[in-house]
Amino acid sequence: MTALIDTALIDIFEITKDYGRFRALDGVSLKVESGVTGLLGPNGAGKTTLIKVLLGLVKTSSGRGRLLNFELGSQYREIRANVGYMPEDDCFLHGMTGIECVQFVAQLSRIPAIEALRRAHEILDFCGLAQERYRTVETYSTGMRQKLRFAQAIVHDPPVLILDEPTSGLDPEERVVMLNRIRVLARDHGKAVLICTHILPDVQSISDAVVILARGRVQVSERLTELSRPAEPSLEVRLLGPSDRFVDLIRGRGVAIDTRQDDTLVLHGPPDELAGQVWQSAAQCGVGVRSITPSRNSLEEIFLKAVREGDAN
Repeated sequence: MTALIDTALIDIFEITKDYGRFRALDGVSLKVESGVTGLLGPNGAGKTTLIKVLLGLVKTSSGRGRLLNFELGSQYREIRANVGYMPEDDCFLHGMTGIECVQFVAQLSRIPAIEALRRAHEILDFCGLAQERYRTVETYSTGMRQKLRFAQAIVHDPPVLILDEPTSGLDPEERVVMLNRIRVLARDHGKAVLICTHILPDVQSISDAVVILARGRVQVSERLTELSRPAEPSLEVRLLGPSDRFVDLIRGRGVAIDTRQDDTLVLHGPPDELAGQVWQSAAQCGVGVRSITPSRNSLEEIFLKAVREGDAN
């Protein structure tokens, strides 16, 4: 497998793309490091246009950038040779079996036929397509086609993956398995992965960093750990049993506490100092503690705030 990438996956400056009078990308500047990066944004935000720019499928109106030290707009052949792209829509030749589809893509990357067939079998094993690989793609379910698109994206062992809605159409169990495959490729095999999706929990569970576009502009580009850190420290507590007496005891200790609609209690202050008070108060009033976790900003809240700010500009 490819060695870990030390340079930025994407480094672009003031990229603008106009379609007539419509500006799809408006002065986009960002750096994306190796690891897993989630690319988010509402419909029409410019995500698809940005991906097409990175792949050299459309020319920019202005700006400059590189991907893996290859210049955007001029070294598109080198870029495509080093990128595995998984589109959202089907891209199969009807009448071909799954194994033939993956072998064909490998051969397009100049891998000899026999080696391409060996790789195709190896990758389809990794992607979870067993005997179905010998069936024609027309007979595939949505989930099976999703696995096949993923296999086509990684069969030539690219150092960079761009995945467009990789878990769309998968059931909950298969979604978890797909995310684990992506995590393995990034963590154990040094792949740099850019995931474009509308499924925020997937991004929160797997991403190292997040980029949020709105109206063609970058509203957020930050490590997820930094984004998730709340403005002030707090602790989230869920109890087994009534919480009224517990709340009174905590407030009596001088701790500010709020109750959410899902009955989660939010205690404001340093989590390490509050944890002991939680256990003492719970034991004193005879209730169980279901969970204690440091508060984190949810990705949904971050996303909605970024979109609102984009609409306001």
